[in-house]
Amino acid sequence: MPVKVSVVIPVYNPGEYIDPCIDSLLRQTLPAGEFEVLFVNDGSTDDTRERLEKLAGEHPHFRVITIPNSGWPGKPRNIGVGEAAGEYIQFVDQDDHLAPDALRRLYEMGRRNGSDIVIGKVASNFRGVPHGVFKQNREKCTLRDAPLYDSLTPHKMFRTEFLRKNGIAYPEGKRRLEDQLYMMEAYFPAEVVSILGDYTCYFYSRRDDGKNAGSTRIVPSAYYGNLREVLDVVMANTEPGDFRDLLLRRFYRVEMLSRLSEPAVVKYQPDFFNQMCDAIRPLALEFMGDGVHDGLGPLLRLRSTLLRADDREGLLRIARFGGSVKAAARLEEFAWQPDGSATVTVTARLVRGEDEAPVKLLRRDDRYFLHPDNEGAQAAGEELVDVTEDLDGFSAEMSLRNRETAVEWPCPATFARRVEDLGDGACEVVLHGSGRLPTEAVKGRGRLARGFWDVWVPLRGLGLVRKARLGADRAPEVDAACLPASLGSPARAVIPYFTDPFGNLTLDVARRSKTLAAYLADRPVTRAPGRRAELRLDLFTTAATAASEVQLVLSPASGSGATHMLRTSLHPTGGRAHIAVPARAPGVAAGAWNLAVRLDGEKRPALALCAVTLSEGGRITVDQELPEVPAAVMADVAAKRRKATLRRALRAVGGPIVRRLPAKGRKRVRRLAARFTG
Repeated sequence: MPVKVSVVIPVYNPGEYIDPCIDSLLRQTLPAGEFEVLFVNDGSTDDTRERLEKLAGEHPHFRVITIPNSGWPGKPRNIGVGEAAGEYIQFVDQDDHLAPDALRRLYEMGRRNGSDIVIGKVASNFRGVPHGVFKQNREKCTLRDAPLYDSLTPHKMFRTEFLRKNGIAYPEGKRRLEDQLYMMEAYFPAEVVSILGDYTCYFYSRRDDGKNAGSTRIVPSAYYGNLREVLDVVMANTEPGDFRDLLLRRFYRVEMLSRLSEPAVVKYQPDFFNQMCDAIRPLALEFMGDGVHDGLGPLLRLRSTLLRADDREGLLRIARFGGSVKAAARLEEFAWQPDGSATVTVTARLVRGEDEAPVKLLRRDDRYFLHPDNEGAQAAGEELVDVTEDLDGFSAEMSLRNRETAVEWPCPATFARRVEDLGDGACEVVLHGSGRLPTEAVKGRGRLARGFWDVWVPLRGLGLVRKARLGADRAPEVDAACLPASLGSPARAVIPYFTDPFGNLTLDVARRSKTLAAYLADRPVTRAPGRRAELRLDLFTTAATAASEVQLVLSPASGSGATHMLRTSLHPTGGRAHIAVPARAPGVAAGAWNLAVRLDGEKRPALALCAVTLSEGGRITVDQELPEVPAAVMADVAAKRRKATLRRALRAVGGPIVRRLPAKGRKRVRRLAARFTG
């Protein structure tokens, strides 16, 4: 069978850190006969070779290639490309791992599009991730119409013939920025690049010994000598103009100005700081013209001005100011919606210092400047920084991030920018908006995995990007609105809660550690009127929530004696979960009993519901002192049930007839039916 994918993994003394990588390769959904794994052992001095060769003996699609130590991943990767039998090559590092369906999904996307490169969504618990690249699936794109320059790591899938035909190879030996050089040399000739944004394929994992690749301190002269090679590739493949400036600006921001920015620069020793400036400034003067400079945000533009002028003290001053700036977000409202998502209303702003004072602007006529009260945010001397043209750059987003796996998903959100007056000519930019937190499957991804999902608000402004957790600052009524929920099919618990001690909003999905019983304990239980005993919990549900079987617990009101278990169902009714109380409890003695329900499994504590009385025949009577569900709620429930029944009847009786009508007739009949059924 032809090999679809060759996975190339450079290996050197990985120890236990390679275990997740191996495990993830053994769990791939792509059949073992359709991919191969090439471990290129770079002269490991531990038992790596013997261990991998044993593994290869057990799994025929694993191969081990051992070479003398080259000291860096470049040569092992080149050898892997040369030895690969697959149509595509996937690079993986020894201390990272793949999601189970990664190879299959990436290969299928590449094959159907004839892609030269396929980029899968990544997650990391220690390094930055270019979330903007993965906002959506892109079947076909190039460097000119997608922000590929923000994803310059090699952990992607490449068409093997594309690499060989274009002579794309790693520089060999110990050096820095070889990944960026490789990727830029690959992006320019790539005619089709595909992005898989709706499935997290690749996981970067922090090593607790601190020895992840790229974690060593840079030598400025060598590092920026290597960066020059990357910039030369950009210059050789572009003409002067906006596109070239766009690409160069990425390297100016990320590899140059960020290294002279907070938080790192204020911790540099003076000698190292001067070495950095001496290495970066010549590249800035040679490559970063006015077109690059003018496209920067205000504070980056100010840093660029200071770097050009070789004002090193000014660079430190602006870094100290930038280090004091953070995002602040206030949670104004929380509300569950009929589709099972939660909407949150948010106010966000940039603040500075421990007292979270607003980052002030100064209004003069129709212009806006950074206020002198923002200590350190001035150009040379006392010159104010004009930010008028940059106000439109203030924006905010919202995301859900899994605290354990670092998988992050963007959430639909809209924000409006307002300039709000602070008096005496001072003002600030405030973002008011709302977002939707979906835990069930939506376009672009499946259901959220079980775990703790933290809510984040990334805020952009003045050329800065700051992220705030949501919830510590919140309106008083929010807590009561954060109902626990039972959502989806099969139904599962989604529990919004505020962390201790920081008070940030997190969604516990599928009982990662929180239980419904604990979060419903202080919420009301009411009884529905009618002959059939039914209890209403303050547990949010939707019409799409599947009914689930639960266990009722009868325990003697006296506190002593045996308990009895009854089976019943938990079902959605009017936005809340209802429990049908059985009419009888056969074999249970007459008398006073307490009723509880197990919502979290048989080993977790039950939720107390109410007192009940059993007759001699075992008939159950719910305590009549229990408050009734408000009549308006039950009337609404009854109306919806009638409409649902009518819809089912119309579909059963009229469906076959309507389907025989011409298109216009079908449309008129359906509009008429909608008037009656809602």
